[in-house]
Amino acid sequence: MKKKLTARRLISICLILAGVWITIINIRPMLQTGTSETTAVKEKKKQPISNKTKVSPIKSEEPAPLYPVRPKMGEQLGELYIPKLDKQLTIYHGTDEDELEKGVGHFAGSVLPGEKDNSVLSGHRDTVFRQLGNVGKGDLFVVTTAAGEFTYKVRRVRIVDADDRTVIVPKPRATLTVTTCYPFYYIGDAPQRYILVADLIDKKIANHS
Repeated sequence: MKKKLTARRLISICLILAGVWITIINIRPMLQTGTSETTAVKEKKKQPISNKTKVSPIKSEEPAPLYPVRPKMGEQLGELYIPKLDKQLTIYHGTDEDELEKGVGHFAGSVLPGEKDNSVLSGHRDTVFRQLGNVGKGDLFVVTTAAGEFTYKVRRVRIVDADDRTVIVPKPRATLTVTTCYPFYYIGDAPQRYILVADLIDKKIANHS
């Protein structure tokens, strides 16, 4: 009787061990798969993201300058047309006596016609600007240069002292300041200046292509 019990016990132990072995065999691949997947996820997190599209900053193109080549002193710069007087005058770069004897002078310390800021033109009251006193508020100046055609409308008329430097101060927008000695019929060095301040109202840029 004891031998039968012992045999049965051995058989039961063997069956249990066999069941445990079969369970281990079946679970082991699942454990290995889970570990592999976890490792793959960790490795993926470590890898730098190389597929992101790099966005380059948009560069705004600066407008081409009106005057790629700046004029030299004494060079002819363009023409000044005054519709009110029906008069066409040649403009030279510079306001020394050499330029003013030939025509209208462009003050070299100011911007060129058409550019933003204050462009200053000067002329003698007894030659090119003899009739400038007939030009006033609302009248036009048309300046033609290599850069194009620029139309200005007189906004203000001023009479200032000869040493008044406000005539050549910078302006927040494209402005043309036309100046001559005053009074027009004064004998000798005139003590004042007749000033016409005009705003740019139209432009036709020359095509250099």
